Amino acid sequence: MGEITDFDALRRAMAENAEEPEGPARNARAERLLAEAESLGVPLAVVEALGHQLKVYNYSSEKDKMFVPFARLLRMWDEQPEDFDAYEAHSLHWVFKWMSAGMLDQPHIPLASVEKWLGEMEHRYRLAGYSERAVRAAEFSVAAHTGDLTRAERAYAAWLAADRDEMADCHACELHGQGTWQTERGRDAEALELWAPVLEGEFVCAHEPHSVLASSLAPLLRLGRLDEARGNHLRGFRLVRPMESMRGAYADHVEFCALTGNEARGLELLAERPAYFTDTGHPRSRLDFLAVVTLLMDRLTELGLGAQRVPGPAGRTWAASELAAHARVETLELAERFDRRNGTSYVGDRARARMAQRPLVDRLPLGVRTVRPAPAPVAAPPPSEARDEPDLAALLAEARRLSRTLRPHALEAWAAVARAAQGVELEPRARAEITENEAMARGPEGIGLFERAAALYAEAGDPGEALAARARGAYVRALAGDPAAALDTVDALYDEALALYAEDATGVRQTASVVMSRARVLMRCVHEGAEGTPAPETFTRAEQAVREVLALVGGRTGDDVRLAARAAEARGMLAELAVMRGDGVRAAELFRRTAEEYVSTGLPWFAVEYEVQVAALAHQAGDAAGAERALRSALEHGGPYVEPVGRAQLHLQLAEVTGGRGAVAEAAEQALQAAHWADEAGESGTLGAWARQALGGHLLRQGRWAEAAEVLESALADLSTQTHGDGAVVQALWWLGDCLDELGDHREAAERRLRAAGIARHWPEQQDHATLAHLAAESLSKAGLLEEADQAYARAGELWRSLGNLAFLVRSLRARGWLALRREGGAEGARERMAEAVRECERAVRAAADPVTREQLTDELAHTHRQFGELLVRSATEEPEETEEPEVPAGPGDTEDGAVQAVFEAALVQLDRAAALFGALGASALDDRTGAELAAGRLAAALGRPAEAATRARAVLAAYEDADDENETVRARRAEATELLGLDG
Repeated sequence: MGEITDFDALRRAMAENAEEPEGPARNARAERLLAEAESLGVPLAVVEALGHQLKVYNYSSEKDKMFVPFARLLRMWDEQPEDFDAYEAHSLHWVFKWMSAGMLDQPHIPLASVEKWLGEMEHRYRLAGYSERAVRAAEFSVAAHTGDLTRAERAYAAWLAADRDEMADCHACELHGQGTWQTERGRDAEALELWAPVLEGEFVCAHEPHSVLASSLAPLLRLGRLDEARGNHLRGFRLVRPMESMRGAYADHVEFCALTGNEARGLELLAERPAYFTDTGHPRSRLDFLAVVTLLMDRLTELGLGAQRVPGPAGRTWAASELAAHARVETLELAERFDRRNGTSYVGDRARARMAQRPLVDRLPLGVRTVRPAPAPVAAPPPSEARDEPDLAALLAEARRLSRTLRPHALEAWAAVARAAQGVELEPRARAEITENEAMARGPEGIGLFERAAALYAEAGDPGEALAARARGAYVRALAGDPAAALDTVDALYDEALALYAEDATGVRQTASVVMSRARVLMRCVHEGAEGTPAPETFTRAEQAVREVLALVGGRTGDDVRLAARAAEARGMLAELAVMRGDGVRAAELFRRTAEEYVSTGLPWFAVEYEVQVAALAHQAGDAAGAERALRSALEHGGPYVEPVGRAQLHLQLAEVTGGRGAVAEAAEQALQAAHWADEAGESGTLGAWARQALGGHLLRQGRWAEAAEVLESALADLSTQTHGDGAVVQALWWLGDCLDELGDHREAAERRLRAAGIARHWPEQQDHATLAHLAAESLSKAGLLEEADQAYARAGELWRSLGNLAFLVRSLRARGWLALRREGGAEGARERMAEAVRECERAVRAAADPVTREQLTDELAHTHRQFGELLVRSATEEPEETEEPEVPAGPGDTEDGAVQAVFEAALVQLDRAAALFGALGASALDDRTGAELAAGRLAAALGRPAEAATRARAVLAAYEDADDENETVRARRAEATELLGLDG
């Protein structure tokens, strides 16, 4: 900003400063502008500069500074009211409300002074002829703050009963205050009902729905409306993030994180705003902020993370427990200052209650990347303190029960037995079981332990179990990458086991275990192609081995869960072999049967992998419904036993399937769950990024732009072209650009679209590159970056031409025409661009051989002529709008200027051509034809030819003679035509 030399320059500088981000820099500029105003010697300039300074102070962390400029303004008003114009006089009375609230928020200002100011406000409003509504609202705020509930209810009723006038707060702000009171009185549902018009966008202002979204979070959680709470957090935090003055609303979002198991996100929020810990200009919001900091730090300490490093006041490092203690002291000291001023304990009581809250949800998935802090490991107590531990016999019995019934967590139970058995002499059978389960837990590193277990089983007098242990060890060797050696071993064990079984020296269960291990090893050989074993022979041997398992256990399962599981597993192996043969139908049938057997046996968690296979085969066969059923069954049967990464994958697959059938809300929920479980699995940067990308797309399809933007930005932090591929990154950027454009962040939207285009430009197929370049140009245009927009449209045009998409080439040229018109002195260039668009389109129509293509291009040519006409009118009469398709002036104008009249005549020619082309397209283009006719009629009227305008209007009425009047377009066209007829007298 340059030196201020006159009042107009001062006003421009203040307007520019008002658009700057809230904060000390904007405030400092306002202070300098006041000094510049004082040097101009114009009283109104000083009034406006003081008003500007007061406003920026109010919307910043330095609210305590606003009392000085207001006192000066009030003195100037009392001494020289003629120095104020109508707007500044209105503004002076308006900010009385700010002073009332501002004094209440500063504990050093005595309550008597606040009450005196309230009386002054009432007196001055009465003198100015204003309603009591704003006064009673201010009185209510005082009473509610001090805890005078009787007075608060009385003032609340008077506030709502008084007439709304120009001093009343906007509807959105009033509803926020009214709803907040309902929550304080424990009426959450009533509050949310009051807030609904603000949350739904019916009433908005500079700070709403920002505040209402934040205030709604805790009530929604208390009412169990978790989806709404999550959405309001994502929407609302995006709004308050850049606004320094909204520390209280920011605190609500931190509180939400602490109450929903999102402690890690809460820490991220604190890290974004370090100044909030120490800014003292608004003590009331600082109290709110420090109270929720205490809440969050207490929660971390409770989780065993008191020593974790956390964001805090600058100047030192903080552990969570240290910050909890510090923030609690600061909160209570501030609360005590308010209560001492107010003569009540109300503020302190509410602060203590806020800090003492308990989580309302164990973990509410948000969709954005946030990993729950892991509780610190708890050290095992010394042996002397472990008096309540179950005895060894009980642990051993429980471990055996879990193994016998194939329950999850059997290995953990055996590990507990091993710990309890240290230093205890056990019989060989128990030692064998402990050793073998340790071997299974250790995987490839435990192969040697299987041999030790086998020796112990033999010592215990169970040679069959000894063979089974060695066979299981051979299978682990095959899994470790040596299937050939494993097969040699298990073949020998197989012969021994069958011999023992024939002699009744071992049971069917031990024999089945050896036979199954051999079948498993052969299946590994099939999958991996064991060296030296021809694949067909291996395949045949594997199938024979699997059928041997079924022959051995078939009809003998009875109540033996382990034998039933062997039969089900064998059937699953046959299904795998059917897949390898290419018999998908048979494979799907066998996988389904396998899953059913596991479920009927009481082992549903084993069914999951087979239901996933059913889903995959159904998907390949185009049976989306079958795939969805199988995936839902997998989630149902897996329950809490599926590992987090597996649950994430299942939910992500369900999101794809449900999204494919158009169930977008269901798909979003599945993607949300996928993201949550990926984070729990530590897969945030890989699987989690996929899930967030999918979630963002589904939210976008529902029109939930702000939520989608938050999620997609989180996804893009992890998506990479190396890991996820170019396509995933481009799609996320594309969707994010769409969201930002809908939210009005056009500059940011353009940046994302240009990034996506930069990646897509290297692809062999250039359709996406062209589309993204065109979309980026649209965003740049909306952002007012005209030169950059023109370059992007030019690049898009080149790409459309190379792709043979002449319709979009023409649209890019039209857009460049409108852009040129918005630039100073660009009227001639605008006309040239539009004329070029007409020529390109005419050439394309002539060259089109296909009738459908010719019709589409004719429609495009008609639209181009119409826009050309409208552009000509704009170029001659007014400043252009930022739209590609403006309307021609609705009534007669001054056409005495010969140049203007000539342009109007040229525009009329273009509109006539548009109408004729639309007419040639028939009934499908009726509304476009009549629109062009009416635009031409208005031009004719503007040229002083009302009879011609009336003729066109009658033609429009005739076109809609038999049309349905319920149609909105029909009604609008008839109304416009009737208006034109009136111009002809």
